[in-house]
Amino acid sequence: MLITRSHPASFPKNPAKIHSPFQLGYHMPAEWEPHESTWLVWPQNQTTWPGRLLKEVERTYVEMIRTLLPYEKVNLLVGNELERKRVIKALGVKKAKINRLFFHEVRTVDTWIRDYGPLFVIIRKAGRVNEKAFTKWVFNAWGGKYADLAQDDGTVDQITALKKMRRFNAGIVMEGGSIELNGRGTCLTTEQCLLNPNRNPGYSRAGLEDFLKQFLGVLKVIWLKEGIEGDDTDGHVDDIARFVSPTTIVTAIEGDASDRNCRILKENLHILKSASDVNGRKFRIVELSMPGKLGVGRRDADADRLPASYANFYIANHTVLIPVYSHPNDKKALRTVQKLFPQRKVVGIECTALVYGLGSIHCVTQQEPKS
Repeated sequence: MLITRSHPASFPKNPAKIHSPFQLGYHMPAEWEPHESTWLVWPQNQTTWPGRLLKEVERTYVEMIRTLLPYEKVNLLVGNELERKRVIKALGVKKAKINRLFFHEVRTVDTWIRDYGPLFVIIRKAGRVNEKAFTKWVFNAWGGKYADLAQDDGTVDQITALKKMRRFNAGIVMEGGSIELNGRGTCLTTEQCLLNPNRNPGYSRAGLEDFLKQFLGVLKVIWLKEGIEGDDTDGHVDDIARFVSPTTIVTAIEGDASDRNCRILKENLHILKSASDVNGRKFRIVELSMPGKLGVGRRDADADRLPASYANFYIANHTVLIPVYSHPNDKKALRTVQKLFPQRKVVGIECTALVYGLGSIHCVTQQEPKS
């Protein structure tokens, strides 16, 4: 039996009565806004990446960290001192860059900090330093699919560095990869995930929107339908559609009509073309090709393919990390994303091994905004 830290029966029914960050003027900034740091968890789960796959994933992490360090701090969760030494040796970078790498010895089961980690919020104060806080949501391993990974719900509680910040407990199940914000009040999500009864049974669409408003400063939610094939998260939006500016959305498309993703992504594209922001303005929609069908991942996952998507990129200070999969569409995806970020360096990171664990770069990163 899967045990989570909160049971749906105990969830608050009226989020307006919760002491929330929204009531104090907080909001979650967009990912492209200035970062204080990026949070990562060093990979070590041999069930997720069996055999030599784990070594390949470690190399992917080394490349990500090396790319990030010139531009921002990296907070890296490791299991112990031995693991910390191994990371330093693997990086092989200059001491000046290592000084921007901060280790936290924390027990974790897996690396998906986007989904179980803190979601940071900011309040802007006129003439004063902005205050930073974070929200904590319940993590039940994507609807109770993996009893072992559900233990990562307690990861945030172990991070000493977060204890100096104000914390807001939302009290309902939600993963960071299930939402996408433009920092101006609009949120993208999917019905397949956020309305799934394996998360918060009994909650209506309006009720869940209230939580997004209260805890992240959301004013409007755009509901897409389904996520891509092979995605064990029940349709996380960060594999299909991403804000790249307050007014621009890049969305995944599949040109092969025989691929089930073709129908799924075409339906979401239609919704986005009709959508508008909080001021009633239409968005600019940019299409991003998919990498086609890759193989299968961890054996206990109910999926016959990997959820490989170029949309699972991560926007950092002065750079964008985009997953590539040794596929002919890699170069096309890199060109598309580079045009969207002319002031940032777009770097392709080989993620074929990483996505074997059913997630990619955005799934394993979490931005901490600068205050």
